[in-house]
Amino acid sequence: MRERVRADLEEVFRAHYPRVVGVAARVLGSRDQAEDVAQEVFLDFGRSSVPAAEAGGWLSVAAAHTALNLLRSGRRRTAREDAVGRQQPAEVPDVADAVVSREEHGRVRAALARLPRKQAVALVLRHSGLSYDEVAAALDLSVGSVGTTVRRAESALRKEMVRDASSD
Repeated sequence: MRERVRADLEEVFRAHYPRVVGVAARVLGSRDQAEDVAQEVFLDFGRSSVPAAEAGGWLSVAAAHTALNLLRSGRRRTAREDAVGRQQPAEVPDVADAVVSREEHGRVRAALARLPRKQAVALVLRHSGLSYDEVAAALDLSVGSVGTTVRRAESALRKEMVRDASSD
């Protein structure tokens, strides 16, 4: 039997799609992957009983969680590919600057994926343009603790980046 489609899905989709893609893109660094995440998140929303009035926060958090999960699974895949790659001769890329930039972005994303989930999501949501009130509502935090959570997340991210750099 086919599942029923929420009557408000199209309205919610139109209102929140850009933000959902933006949140996922900040985590992943890829608009294509972010759009895939958004599709998954809206499918989940379509099956949920979340009230439309709460959709914005729910969708933003779901986008951050789904994108972080994709990052984590990608990290495992990369480790497997690296193990195979060590067995084959490495090719030197022609465009060194682009490679360095991609590597740095990759390091930031990997460090973000190692943060505690609540901190990572708070950081992504805040840097995606959500207000303290919106982040608080989305993560069920007091507005006063959002700043503290984000600052701790930024500090933890810096420590992860330093740790990552020192292990190179």
